[in-house]
Amino acid sequence: MSNFDPSSPQKYDNEKQVISLPRNQVGEFVIQFWGVRGLIPTPGSNTSRYGGNTACVEMYVGGKSLIFDGGTGLRILGKSWLERQHPLEAHLFFTNSQSNRIQGFPFFAPAFHSQNCFHIYGTAASNGASIKQCLCDQMLQPHFPYPLQVMQSELQFHNLTPGKVVKLDDVNVTTALINYTQRSIGYRVSWQEYSVAYITDMHQQTNESDRNHIEQLTKSVDLLIANATYTPPIERKHLDSDFYWRTAVDLAQTNGVKRLIITHHHPDDNDDFLDEVQSEIKSVFPKALLACEGLVLPIF
Repeated sequence: MSNFDPSSPQKYDNEKQVISLPRNQVGEFVIQFWGVRGLIPTPGSNTSRYGGNTACVEMYVGGKSLIFDGGTGLRILGKSWLERQHPLEAHLFFTNSQSNRIQGFPFFAPAFHSQNCFHIYGTAASNGASIKQCLCDQMLQPHFPYPLQVMQSELQFHNLTPGKVVKLDDVNVTTALINYTQRSIGYRVSWQEYSVAYITDMHQQTNESDRNHIEQLTKSVDLLIANATYTPPIERKHLDSDFYWRTAVDLAQTNGVKRLIITHHHPDDNDDFLDEVQSEIKSVFPKALLACEGLVLPIF
């Protein structure tokens, strides 16, 4: 059986206390959050409880490792994998190619081991660049000292067309374009009778086409992982904290979502403010949590 208590979420407090998801049961569906911050990493004493690493979520489902987004949390995930026996195989799904989604990839230590294999999925960026090109470009001089080619693992790149279903044996990953402006992809992971949606680029001005795609991905899921809502930086004031979570809660209530996790916290939002948001959101949607680094949630 797995080595954690599935009745309650777990977390780690720092890099020295990394908890890695179990890998001994094919019949499991477990999620762990390695990075929960949006836009830019925010290390510091006032973000220590929720965490300052940018987006990275790991799903262990049906005996397979799936990773969603490769922000700086991917580095911590990679460190936790170094103690495992090689070879390792995993599937990395990127929502878009903005810096906060890919900046951890050059520091993903398992990718430098030749025995390992990683399948990498993403759609074309707004300038038409493929996910491979975007990952390569950020590792070129003068941005980074070593090119992607120094990674000795087998890297298999897959260009996603929105609407495509990726079939990994009995695990299905459904994709849809959820933010046309940013060319962002949303995902729904289905296994047996369980499903999780990863929707992290919603905003209040979402157009009708994007809304329809979001509803299709989130309908009746066991867990919805959604982004917080931001105001423009110049207007940002902590006067109306329900603005932060209202869009995600409305979506969850409308689509019969069983549990909700809000992630991608704004860099300016410290632990005390997020505690306030946590209390407010639970009063409206009791099966909701704000994501914190190290949070482990069993789906099955």
